[in-house]
Amino acid sequence: MVISRRLAKIPDSYFGKTMGRKIEHGPLPLINMAVGIPDGETPKGIVDEFANGLRVPENQKYGAFHGKESFKQAIVDFYKRQYNVELDKDDEVCILYGTKNGLVGLPNCIVNPEDYVLLPDPGYTDYLAGVLFADAKPYALELEPPYYQPDFDKVPGEVLSQTKLIYLTYPNNPTGSTVTQDVFDDVVQKFRGTQTKIVHDFAYAAFGFDHKNPSILQTAGGKEVAIEVYSLSKGYNMSGYRVGFAVGNKDVIQALKKYHTHHHAGMFGALQDAATFALNNYDYFLDKQSEVFKARRDRFTAILDEGHIPYEPMTGGIFLWLKAPKGYDGEQFVEFLLQDQSILVAPGIPFGENGRHYVRVSLALEDEQLDEAAKRLKSLSAMYKE
Repeated sequence: MVISRRLAKIPDSYFGKTMGRKIEHGPLPLINMAVGIPDGETPKGIVDEFANGLRVPENQKYGAFHGKESFKQAIVDFYKRQYNVELDKDDEVCILYGTKNGLVGLPNCIVNPEDYVLLPDPGYTDYLAGVLFADAKPYALELEPPYYQPDFDKVPGEVLSQTKLIYLTYPNNPTGSTVTQDVFDDVVQKFRGTQTKIVHDFAYAAFGFDHKNPSILQTAGGKEVAIEVYSLSKGYNMSGYRVGFAVGNKDVIQALKKYHTHHHAGMFGALQDAATFALNNYDYFLDKQSEVFKARRDRFTAILDEGHIPYEPMTGGIFLWLKAPKGYDGEQFVEFLLQDQSILVAPGIPFGENGRHYVRVSLALEDEQLDEAAKRLKSLSAMYKE
């Protein structure tokens, strides 16, 4: 095989390996609860705007590398409206062809080989690849149940003093945990005036059940230390469009923009038009998305509770973090569920060592399938008895 040493040392992407593969399951109809995106359609107005944009002559040619003024202004207006955060559209906004490109590319922009990067455990699987591509040193930021909040006192001082970048993500993928503004206040206060920068992955921003999810940039001094990466994929049902953006600390944003001028030749203009229309016109849809998934959580967990099936508190996002029964790790339980109950879920181990005995359950399904899946899981209550 022809492969560089750097690429060879990076583990295969879990979802790259598993998405689209043929699933062999038990005798019941398959229920796929491993999907990481909401199941609804893109709102018609956004689709129409995209279709109209295809016919605009300027969109059929190369555009400005850093995006249309209209799209950048829509991002600025959105953050002001949603979070009361002021942004400079030229210095503090970077358009991303899918937020994964920004999250994985970021270490190459601001981290050197001798630096540490703290990665949430459990947390999104592909952060690690970005750190390894930069030849930096990953270190687990242990997140513990039931609330999975960062505790930097558990990181050795010699590691923390050499940490250049910290990844946070709330609502957390995979645990469904959220934080309040005071958590971000503490993080920003701790790292103001240091070499350490924060990237907050805000992919599931729309989904907050007990309270509106805060932005780290709302914290006083937040822009001194942090950027936030926002995705249109989940809140607007636009996962196939691959549109997102990073906002915040101008030095980090400028480094990220420079990086992307060498990796991308600007975003397709029609996509920018569709994204602009979404940001400017669909605030109500974000609220609706949250209401849908809160109702699904309530409906699903009520049935699990009847069977005393243990799970961690889900206060946001679209995933439930489910404990595997005694005697099973997450991967073994995935296989058991697939063959015994014809339910496909994601194992917890790709999300970090703290996920070894968990599975991630997506609620991106219609009520009928959710009810059926919950009843099948409830039938396993004997497996959870000591």
